[in-house]
Amino acid sequence: MPPSRLLVTGGAGFIGANFVHYWLAKHPGDRLVVLDALTYAGNRASLATAAGHPSYRFVHGNILDLNLVTGLLREEEIDTVVHFAAESHVDRSILGPDAFIETNVVGTHTLLKAARAVWLAGSGRPHRFHHVSTDEVYGSLAPADPPFSERTAYAPNSPYSASKASSDHLVRAYHHTYGLCTTTSNCSNNYGPYQFPEKLIPLMMVNILHGKPLPLYGDGQNIRDWLYVEDHCRGIELVLERGGVGEVYNLGGHNEWANIDIVRLLCRLLDEAFAQDPELIRRFPDAPASQGRLAASLITWVKDRPGHDRRYAIDAEKSRRELGYLPKESFASGIEKTIAWMLANEPWWRQVMDGSYRDWIGRQYGA
Repeated sequence: MPPSRLLVTGGAGFIGANFVHYWLAKHPGDRLVVLDALTYAGNRASLATAAGHPSYRFVHGNILDLNLVTGLLREEEIDTVVHFAAESHVDRSILGPDAFIETNVVGTHTLLKAARAVWLAGSGRPHRFHHVSTDEVYGSLAPADPPFSERTAYAPNSPYSASKASSDHLVRAYHHTYGLCTTTSNCSNNYGPYQFPEKLIPLMMVNILHGKPLPLYGDGQNIRDWLYVEDHCRGIELVLERGGVGEVYNLGGHNEWANIDIVRLLCRLLDEAFAQDPELIRRFPDAPASQGRLAASLITWVKDRPGHDRRYAIDAEKSRRELGYLPKESFASGIEKTIAWMLANEPWWRQVMDGSYRDWIGRQYGA
């Protein structure tokens, strides 16, 4: 099989950067072009170790730029698009939905138009357009409901999930109407290295290290299925290699946790880390463990956000059956790796948490 030539959109973001590192390690002979607008959640420092790879190229640009995208597909003779680029934070979508419609809907449509022009009306080369989506498009589950499957009806409840649902439908339409070779994956909540600290796990870890409040919405009983980010990257690899054209695949961690239990676990694990490594007390003097207190004392209850989905859970049986997909990391091993990475990469998260972002977090959560 000849080497592939990939365009990865949003490759400087959390999941995109992990995918870039994963793909270069597993497929060193493939060409990999990253396109990223470097908004607040995109960080070239996340790709620093990829920069020296001979098959890697970074392009600072926006998926809304049709001429740029079309030019890259032609110039680089791209045969595979892996589309991560998206606005993805629910709280931000509630406060400012316009950017989510622009990037997630119009941006995805721009990519599809470019792909159609180059691959269908142009070169005619074998191709794949893979669209990375979310379990949030399916809405919310009651405690006793079965997990979301690929047959679950869409019922998005936030501007973010509605924008992703719209992009999913556009990808489907371009396959069925024009014959574009597409696949879509809907994943559960990811965690791991390079995650921007507005999301639950890195936010709570950073706040513990700084002795800041740990803001929990409502009663803390909102449940999510958690997937280690490298397992997600493996799942996408399997979709690209074995997935049927036009198909949708759910990628989940089989790992449901209530938010309050996640936070309590992080508190306990970081307390234990401080007890085992006195150097952490010097590095993080404001952390509760440095002052003889428990991290759980920082838990703070805040007003629930509007339209807060109660539970997400993924049924990944189709991916297991058709692709051989199963997560390799348990939650215990994945969270251990995540904490170790955060403690070892303090310069990275300090750099991304600039003053404007800290101000925004403070306004949102009182942190």
